[in-house]
Amino acid sequence: MIVYALVGKSGTGKSTSVLQYCHEHNIPAIIDDGIFIINGSKMAGTSAKYENNYIKAVKRATFFYEEHRKEVIDAIQMTCVAKILIVGTSVKMVDLIAKKLELGKIHKYVDISEIRTSKEINMARHMRNTQGKHVIPIPYTQVESNKLKKIIQKGLYLFSKQAKYIGEVTVIQPRFTKGTIIVHENVYRDMILYICKQLKYVRNAKILDSDFNTFQSVKIEIELNWSLEKNIVEPLEEIQQKVNEALLAYFEIEMTDIHIELAAIKLVG
Repeated sequence: MIVYALVGKSGTGKSTSVLQYCHEHNIPAIIDDGIFIINGSKMAGTSAKYENNYIKAVKRATFFYEEHRKEVIDAIQMTCVAKILIVGTSVKMVDLIAKKLELGKIHKYVDISEIRTSKEINMARHMRNTQGKHVIPIPYTQVESNKLKKIIQKGLYLFSKQAKYIGEVTVIQPRFTKGTIIVHENVYRDMILYICKQLKYVRNAKILDSDFNTFQSVKIEIELNWSLEKNIVEPLEEIQQKVNEALLAYFEIEMTDIHIELAAIKLVG
């Protein structure tokens, strides 16, 4: 058996990405958060996301409990898969899981940053921090709903880059999450306008349009104090850069597009 490992910090979107990666590399089996999955269907185990607290969740994910460990080992041995991928938050964790499940040496380690863009990782982290959403890479029909606090989204379908259906995931809110943090869109708007107005050449700034749900774009109208002898593009590019840096620093999000619309110029000497 060839053993792979996908490694990334909690909340970076590993469980969302794992089906696509396995599809592209012809890996039929996955170990993720205590579950043994083949071709998108649960075969054995219990998700760590069902646990009542974080400590128990870590123990479940690393197969601390003997009955759970034996159940998954037996299922792996019965299926005789040629390739398997272990999902974990660190190299130490995936090595421990491989040892517990008697899978032998891990042949290839893949960091989440190799298969997801920084924007995707930051968006996943932001959603985890503000909404407490966790993903299980199996259909919601296989989720043991009596063990869940709440199912946030059922049956999120995943497609390959060629639009071929590869599986579905279930988004849940585990019991061990502390709750959610709601950031009103006015917070994003006020912060962006504050950043713009801190630049000495900005006379006024106004947000014309925005998408603070999926963070696809924001359009900012700018009035400048500027000399026609200077390049007008430079201050507009700096505004884009400052807004992007602020969103990343304060919220760990990256807008897909930051549009700047120049509305007026007051000439200065």
